[in-house]
Amino acid sequence: MRRRAALAALALFASAAAAAPDPAPDARQRWQESPHGAMLERILPDAIAPAKLPQPASRGARLARRYCVQCHNLPNPAMHERAKWAGIVERMVWRMQGRGNMGELMQDLMAGVAAPDAEDARVLTRYLERNAQQGIDAARYPDLDGDAGKSFRLACAQCHVLPDPRRHTAQEWPGVVARMQRNMQWMNRVVGSRPDAREPQLRVTEIVGFLQRHAR
Repeated sequence: MRRRAALAALALFASAAAAAPDPAPDARQRWQESPHGAMLERILPDAIAPAKLPQPASRGARLARRYCVQCHNLPNPAMHERAKWAGIVERMVWRMQGRGNMGELMQDLMAGVAAPDAEDARVLTRYLERNAQQGIDAARYPDLDGDAGKSFRLACAQCHVLPDPRRHTAQEWPGVVARMQRNMQWMNRVVGSRPDAREPQLRVTEIVGFLQRHAR
């Protein structure tokens, strides 16, 4: 009986969260009206939909949707490893408060932006830490120093800690790599797959092969 009641309450909570207003459209309108809008929009790629966040009905996910999209696209908690999120949230809260090393420009950028209080910042940090990227244990993968492993390191280390291949199944990895390639294009990282002696290349086939060999 208690279990059914708890499940019903959870379903009601999830339904209410899904029906809550999405702040992202208002934020994008504010970007468009700001002389700094193009800069704000380019901070992060539009890489994850709110419904695809881990535990999307949780308080942590709701806080991410509420605060993070005021200044840039919604971040994926897996963007960073656990050890980095506390410092990042602290820095972002500081900026949302209009403070930082940009003086009046930062105050102008943050006009109309709401900063989380200490409790909301704590909950948001814990949510991001729980769902952070799980870094690879290099000792478990001797072929990390091989050609495919080097291609994997070149691609993924540009933006975050090297992910553990067991994070996804062999069937999931091609789609994940394709999504990361789009993100890298957005962020002007190494994305090419054509031979060019002047720059390193993204070798997608080798990367996917390495990840699939060690997938969960």
